[in-house]
Amino acid sequence: MIADITIGQFMPGKSFIHKLDPRMKIIVMSALIVFVFLAKNMLSMGLMLGFVFLLMLLTRISPVMYFRGLKAIWFLILFTSVLNMLYVRGDTVLVKWGIFTITKEGLWQSGFIAMRLVLVIVISSMLTYTTSPTDLTAAIERLLRPLNIFKVPVHELAMMMTIALRFIPTLLEETEKIMNAQKARGADLESGGMMKRAKALIPILIPLFISSFRRAFELATAMDCRCYTGGAGRTRLNVLRYRFRDGFAFVMVAAVCAGMIYLNTLAPALVH
Repeated sequence: MIADITIGQFMPGKSFIHKLDPRMKIIVMSALIVFVFLAKNMLSMGLMLGFVFLLMLLTRISPVMYFRGLKAIWFLILFTSVLNMLYVRGDTVLVKWGIFTITKEGLWQSGFIAMRLVLVIVISSMLTYTTSPTDLTAAIERLLRPLNIFKVPVHELAMMMTIALRFIPTLLEETEKIMNAQKARGADLESGGMMKRAKALIPILIPLFISSFRRAFELATAMDCRCYTGGAGRTRLNVLRYRFRDGFAFVMVAAVCAGMIYLNTLAPALVH
């Protein structure tokens, strides 16, 4: 399960999506996530599904990698879908069992919620798969630069966000190593009730916290040795510049979002 969590990983490549300016990627991916929640019927949701699938193909990363990351949250998707299926009331009753009633409208709601969660995870993964931590830091800092007027430490915030994202795969790998070491020593991490499993996690969490603090101190020492002083007066080897492909990507995403809004008016909403 831990090996299936792929968010935060960067996969180098030379695809169209890889070459986009990281600022533009953040803007268009954020817009897509917002518009995923604005889809009201199957027409608009179908357009969004098709466009996201097209972007997946443009990244030249195997779709299997995207759906591997979904294994870690399948329970959340299933649990949320079931709750919506049982909670939503409608006119067309499909199944009635005791206090539980499943309606056609509840089934649509459940499907919409599942599709939205899947699309959000896929879009977020697409951003981290195609953007290096260095470019991501630079992009976040440039996008948040107006906050400098209000004395907000933009560079430090961007650095912390990127470091946290960068170390997700490292900590997951460290957790898997610790679990394998504990299992080799005879630890039982999978059997028993909830309380027993919770107690079995203590021998894993303590070494993980110690390892995390050690990595944090090593990173801080390395930054001090390189005379890191923050964003003031710093220059960059690769200066971010918008190019024609960034404008094309913006127009393409804007057209899809406009088309989705139009499709929302062509059919009645399936989700209330």
